[in-house]
Amino acid sequence: MKLFDLKGKVALVTGGNGGIGLGMAKGLAASGANIAVAGRNKAKADAAVAELVMLGVKAEFIELDVLKEASCRAAVDKTAERFGRLDILVNNSGTNIRKQPQDMTFDDWRTVIDTNLSGAFVCSQAVYPHMKKAGGGKIINIGSMLSIFGTSFASAYAASKGGIVQMTRAFATAWAKDNIQVNAVLPGWIDTDLTRKARSEIDGLHDRVLARTPAQRWGDPDDFGGIAAFLAAPASDFVTGTAIPVDGGYSVQG
Repeated sequence: MKLFDLKGKVALVTGGNGGIGLGMAKGLAASGANIAVAGRNKAKADAAVAELVMLGVKAEFIELDVLKEASCRAAVDKTAERFGRLDILVNNSGTNIRKQPQDMTFDDWRTVIDTNLSGAFVCSQAVYPHMKKAGGGKIINIGSMLSIFGTSFASAYAASKGGIVQMTRAFATAWAKDNIQVNAVLPGWIDTDLTRKARSEIDGLHDRVLARTPAQRWGDPDDFGGIAAFLAAPASDFVTGTAIPVDGGYSVQG
Protein backbone atom coordinates (compact mmCIF):
# COMPACT_ATOMS: atom_id res chain seq x y z
CA MET A 1 0.00 0.00 0.00
CA LYS A 2 1.31 3.41 -0.96
CA LEU A 3 0.53 5.54 2.07
CA PHE A 4 0.10 8.87 0.29
CA ASP A 5 -0.89 7.76 -3.21
CA LEU A 6 -4.15 9.35 -4.39
CA LYS A 7 -3.88 8.44 -8.07
CA GLY A 8 -7.32 7.67 -9.49
CA LYS A 9 -9.11 9.28 -6.55
CA VAL A 10 -11.51 12.21 -6.93
CA ALA A 11 -11.80 15.09 -4.48
CA LEU A 12 -14.52 17.72 -4.24
CA VAL A 13 -13.19 20.87 -2.57
CA THR A 14 -15.79 23.49 -1.68
CA GLY A 15 -14.37 26.98 -1.85
CA GLY A 16 -11.40 25.43 -3.61
CA ASN A 17 -10.75 28.42 -5.83
CA GLY A 18 -8.52 30.28 -3.37
CA GLY A 19 -6.98 30.49 0.08
CA ILE A 20 -6.88 27.37 2.25
CA GLY A 21 -9.17 25.49 -0.13
CA LEU A 22 -6.81 25.93 -3.05
CA GLY A 23 -3.83 25.10 -0.84
CA MET A 24 -5.51 21.81 0.06
CA ALA A 25 -6.54 21.12 -3.52
CA LYS A 26 -2.93 21.57 -4.64
CA GLY A 27 -1.74 19.13 -1.98
CA LEU A 28 -4.31 16.55 -3.08
CA ALA A 29 -3.41 17.06 -6.74
CA ALA A 30 0.30 16.69 -5.99
CA SER A 31 -0.53 13.23 -4.60
CA GLY A 32 -2.43 12.36 -7.78
CA ALA A 33 -6.07 13.15 -7.00
CA ASN A 34 -8.37 14.66 -9.61
CA ILE A 35 -10.10 17.77 -8.31
CA ALA A 36 -13.56 19.29 -8.56
CA VAL A 37 -13.28 22.95 -7.57
CA ALA A 38 -16.69 23.98 -6.22
CA GLY A 39 -17.81 27.56 -5.69
CA ARG A 40 -19.73 30.52 -7.09
CA ASN A 41 -16.97 32.59 -8.72
CA LYS A 42 -16.32 30.85 -12.05
CA ALA A 43 -13.54 33.19 -13.18
CA LYS A 44 -11.61 32.62 -9.95
CA ALA A 45 -12.31 28.89 -10.14
CA ASP A 46 -11.11 28.69 -13.73
CA ALA A 47 -7.77 30.17 -12.64
CA ALA A 48 -7.52 27.58 -9.86
CA VAL A 49 -8.42 24.77 -12.27
CA ALA A 50 -5.65 25.89 -14.64
CA GLU A 51 -3.16 25.82 -11.76
CA LEU A 52 -4.25 22.32 -10.74
CA VAL A 53 -4.13 20.95 -14.29
CA MET A 54 -0.48 22.03 -14.42
CA LEU A 55 0.13 19.44 -11.68
CA GLY A 56 -0.86 16.71 -14.11
CA VAL A 57 -4.37 15.90 -12.90
CA LYS A 58 -7.88 16.39 -14.18
CA ALA A 59 -9.64 19.40 -12.65
CA GLU A 60 -13.01 21.01 -13.33
CA PHE A 61 -15.21 23.77 -11.97
CA ILE A 62 -18.46 22.69 -10.29
CA GLU A 63 -20.98 25.41 -9.51
CA LEU A 64 -21.96 25.48 -5.83
CA ASP A 65 -23.85 27.79 -3.49
CA VAL A 66 -23.54 26.29 0.00
CA LEU A 67 -26.48 28.38 1.22
CA LYS A 68 -28.78 26.29 -0.98
CA GLU A 69 -29.44 22.65 -0.12
CA ALA A 70 -30.30 21.71 -3.70
CA SER A 71 -27.05 23.25 -4.95
CA CYS A 72 -25.00 21.25 -2.43
CA ARG A 73 -26.62 17.98 -3.44
CA ALA A 74 -26.34 18.78 -7.14
CA ALA A 75 -22.63 19.64 -6.84
CA VAL A 76 -21.90 16.29 -5.21
CA ASP A 77 -23.88 14.34 -7.79
CA LYS A 78 -22.39 16.29 -10.72
CA THR A 79 -18.87 15.59 -9.44
CA ALA A 80 -19.55 11.86 -9.18
CA GLU A 81 -21.12 11.87 -12.64
CA ARG A 82 -18.38 13.84 -14.41
CA PHE A 83 -15.44 12.07 -12.76
CA GLY A 84 -17.01 8.63 -12.39
CA ARG A 85 -16.50 8.49 -8.62
CA LEU A 86 -16.11 10.64 -5.49
CA ASP A 87 -13.65 9.63 -2.78
CA ILE A 88 -12.76 12.80 -0.88
CA LEU A 89 -14.81 15.78 0.30
CA VAL A 90 -13.19 18.92 1.68
CA ASN A 91 -15.76 21.19 3.35
CA ASN A 92 -13.89 24.46 3.11
CA SER A 93 -16.46 27.09 2.09
CA GLY A 94 -16.76 29.71 4.78
CA THR A 95 -17.41 33.32 5.70
CA ASN A 96 -17.29 35.65 8.69
CA ILE A 97 -19.11 38.79 9.78
CA ARG A 98 -17.11 40.60 12.44
CA LYS A 99 -19.38 42.36 14.90
CA GLN A 100 -19.85 42.43 18.64
CA PRO A 101 -22.63 39.97 19.56
CA GLN A 102 -25.09 42.70 20.54
CA ASP A 103 -24.66 44.28 17.10
CA MET A 104 -25.24 41.15 15.01
CA THR A 105 -28.53 40.80 13.22
CA PHE A 106 -30.27 37.47 12.95
CA ASP A 107 -29.56 37.56 9.21
CA ASP A 108 -25.83 37.99 10.00
CA TRP A 109 -26.00 34.98 12.31
CA ARG A 110 -27.84 32.80 9.80
CA THR A 111 -25.50 33.72 6.96
CA VAL A 112 -22.43 32.62 8.90
CA ILE A 113 -23.97 29.50 10.44
CA ASP A 114 -25.54 28.34 7.19
CA THR A 115 -22.41 28.98 5.12
CA ASN A 116 -19.91 27.43 7.51
CA LEU A 117 -21.91 24.66 9.18
CA SER A 118 -25.17 23.86 7.41
CA GLY A 119 -23.50 23.72 4.00
CA ALA A 120 -20.89 21.28 5.32
CA PHE A 121 -23.66 19.14 6.80
CA VAL A 122 -25.60 18.92 3.53
CA CYS A 123 -22.51 18.24 1.40
CA SER A 124 -21.40 15.49 3.79
CA GLN A 125 -24.85 13.95 3.85
CA ALA A 126 -25.00 14.07 0.04
CA VAL A 127 -21.60 12.42 -0.40
CA TYR A 128 -22.31 9.58 2.03
CA PRO A 129 -24.10 7.22 -0.38
CA HIS A 130 -21.37 7.66 -3.00
CA MET A 131 -18.65 6.81 -0.49
CA LYS A 132 -20.58 3.92 1.02
CA LYS A 133 -21.13 2.41 -2.42
CA ALA A 134 -17.40 2.76 -3.19
CA GLY A 135 -16.44 1.01 0.04
CA GLY A 136 -15.09 4.05 1.86
CA GLY A 137 -14.04 7.67 1.67
CA LYS A 138 -12.54 10.67 3.41
CA ILE A 139 -14.21 13.86 4.63
CA ILE A 140 -12.09 16.80 5.76
CA ASN A 141 -13.91 19.64 7.51
CA ILE A 142 -12.32 23.05 7.96
CA GLY A 143 -12.81 24.30 11.50
CA SER A 144 -10.86 27.06 13.22
CA MET A 145 -8.84 27.76 16.33
CA LEU A 146 -11.95 29.70 17.38
CA SER A 147 -13.45 26.31 18.17
CA ILE A 148 -10.86 26.37 21.00
CA PHE A 149 -10.79 30.06 21.95
CA GLY A 150 -13.42 32.72 22.32
CA THR A 151 -13.31 36.19 20.82
CA SER A 152 -15.65 39.13 21.09
CA PHE A 153 -15.95 39.93 17.40
CA ALA A 154 -16.82 36.52 15.92
CA SER A 155 -19.60 34.87 17.93
CA ALA A 156 -21.39 33.31 14.97
CA TYR A 157 -18.13 32.22 13.36
CA ALA A 158 -16.92 30.61 16.59
CA ALA A 159 -20.26 28.88 17.06
CA SER A 160 -20.17 27.54 13.50
CA LYS A 161 -16.62 26.24 13.86
CA GLY A 162 -17.32 24.68 17.24
CA GLY A 163 -20.24 23.00 15.53
CA ILE A 164 -17.92 21.75 12.77
CA VAL A 165 -15.75 19.97 15.34
CA GLN A 166 -18.69 18.29 17.06
CA MET A 167 -20.31 17.41 13.74
CA THR A 168 -17.00 15.86 12.65
CA ARG A 169 -16.99 13.64 15.73
CA ALA A 170 -20.61 12.64 15.23
CA PHE A 171 -20.13 11.74 11.56
CA ALA A 172 -16.89 9.90 12.32
CA THR A 173 -18.72 7.77 14.87
CA ALA A 174 -21.68 7.11 12.59
CA TRP A 175 -19.74 6.28 9.44
CA ALA A 176 -16.69 4.40 10.72
CA LYS A 177 -18.53 1.15 9.97
CA ASP A 178 -18.67 2.23 6.32
CA ASN A 179 -14.90 2.87 6.18
CA ILE A 180 -15.45 6.63 5.93
CA GLN A 181 -12.99 8.69 7.97
CA VAL A 182 -14.12 12.16 9.00
CA ASN A 183 -11.62 14.66 10.43
CA ALA A 184 -11.33 18.39 10.98
CA VAL A 185 -8.46 20.80 10.44
CA LEU A 186 -8.26 23.90 12.64
CA PRO A 187 -6.39 26.68 10.84
CA GLY A 188 -4.67 29.37 12.84
CA TRP A 189 -3.98 32.82 11.46
CA ILE A 190 -3.44 32.24 7.75
CA ASP A 191 -2.65 34.88 5.14
CA THR A 192 -5.84 34.85 3.05
CA ASP A 193 -8.28 37.40 1.68
CA LEU A 194 -10.48 36.82 4.74
CA THR A 195 -7.72 37.56 7.26
CA ARG A 196 -6.37 40.51 5.27
CA LYS A 197 -9.78 42.05 5.75
CA ALA A 198 -9.56 41.24 9.46
CA ARG A 199 -6.22 43.02 9.71
CA SER A 200 -7.78 46.12 8.22
CA GLU A 201 -10.69 45.97 10.67
CA ILE A 202 -8.88 45.02 13.90
CA ASP A 203 -6.15 47.37 15.13
CA GLY A 204 -2.92 45.64 16.13
CA LEU A 205 -4.01 42.18 14.97
CA HIS A 206 -0.93 41.55 12.83
CA ASP A 207 1.52 42.24 15.65
CA ARG A 208 -0.50 40.27 18.21
CA VAL A 209 -0.57 37.23 15.97
CA LEU A 210 3.18 37.31 15.39
CA ALA A 211 3.86 37.79 19.09
CA ARG A 212 1.86 34.69 20.04
CA THR A 213 2.84 32.35 17.20
CA PRO A 214 6.01 30.33 17.95
CA ALA A 215 6.67 29.95 14.21
CA GLN A 216 6.83 33.78 14.13
CA ARG A 217 4.89 34.12 10.90
CA TRP A 218 1.40 33.99 9.48
CA GLY A 219 0.46 30.71 7.85
CA ASP A 220 0.33 30.28 4.10
CA PRO A 221 -2.42 28.41 2.24
CA ASP A 222 0.23 26.03 0.90
CA ASP A 223 0.86 24.94 4.50
CA PHE A 224 -2.36 22.91 4.18
CA GLY A 225 -1.32 20.73 1.26
CA GLY A 226 0.38 18.16 3.46
CA ILE A 227 -2.39 17.75 6.03
CA ALA A 228 -4.94 17.43 3.22
CA ALA A 229 -2.92 14.70 1.52
CA PHE A 230 -2.48 12.84 4.82
CA LEU A 231 -6.14 12.96 5.81
CA ALA A 232 -7.23 11.93 2.30
CA ALA A 233 -4.75 9.08 1.88
CA PRO A 234 -4.47 5.49 3.15
CA ALA A 235 -1.94 6.81 5.70
CA SER A 236 -4.86 8.04 7.83
CA ASP A 237 -7.16 5.03 7.52
CA PHE A 238 -7.25 4.57 11.33
CA VAL A 239 -7.52 8.31 12.08
CA THR A 240 -11.06 9.59 12.49
CA GLY A 241 -12.94 12.13 14.59
CA THR A 242 -9.89 14.29 15.16
CA ALA A 243 -9.49 18.08 15.07
CA ILE A 244 -5.93 18.95 14.12
CA PRO A 245 -4.60 22.51 14.59
CA VAL A 246 -2.45 23.87 11.77
CA ASP A 247 -1.39 27.12 13.37
CA GLY A 248 2.36 27.35 13.83
CA GLY A 249 1.94 26.59 17.54
CA TYR A 250 -0.50 29.43 18.27
CA SER A 251 -2.99 27.27 20.17
CA VAL A 252 -0.44 25.70 22.52
CA GLN A 253 0.69 29.03 23.96
CA GLY A 254 -0.57 29.88 27.44
